[in-house]
Amino acid sequence: MESLIEKMKMFAKQNFPVAEVSSYLIDLDIPREKLEKFCHFNDGFYTRNLVHKERDFEILVVCWPAGETAPIHGHEGEKCWARVESGTLQICNYEQKSLNPLLLKRVEKVLGGPNYLDGPADIHSVENLSSDSAISLHIYARPFESCDVYNLKDNKIDRLKMQYYSKFGYLC
Repeated sequence: MESLIEKMKMFAKQNFPVAEVSSYLIDLDIPREKLEKFCHFNDGFYTRNLVHKERDFEILVVCWPAGETAPIHGHEGEKCWARVESGTLQICNYEQKSLNPLLLKRVEKVLGGPNYLDGPADIHSVENLSSDSAISLHIYARPFESCDVYNLKDNKIDRLKMQYYSKFGYLC
């Protein structure tokens, strides 16, 4: 994890060049034992586990029990990448077509297994469709405290405060 953090510091100085960051993350090899400290699951929801945070970026390990979903949400216009470390996740990327009525267009739907990289995505949803758990690594440029969640059923956008389930390997 230390080399990942140092590389992200270097990319931060360059405003996270998308092609270079993506290439680095595709080729990244993180031994399972380096992730284990940050892998905290809860059967009732997916967990956001903070690995590292500073002004320019944060690194999370997200743990997905079987069937868990992150609804359609935005990233405050910031660059972010999600890489599947284990299991399989369905990732759908969207484009906002209008606010009134709320209309999103799905532009991509991918079932990604280990080492699949998504990003940067402006608006997306993530779902563990399998009966097994999954783990993903997330890099967020310019961390944000809350984000928009797109509620298509009620035709509105809700604001959600971001929370961590664990920080630096310890439960909150």
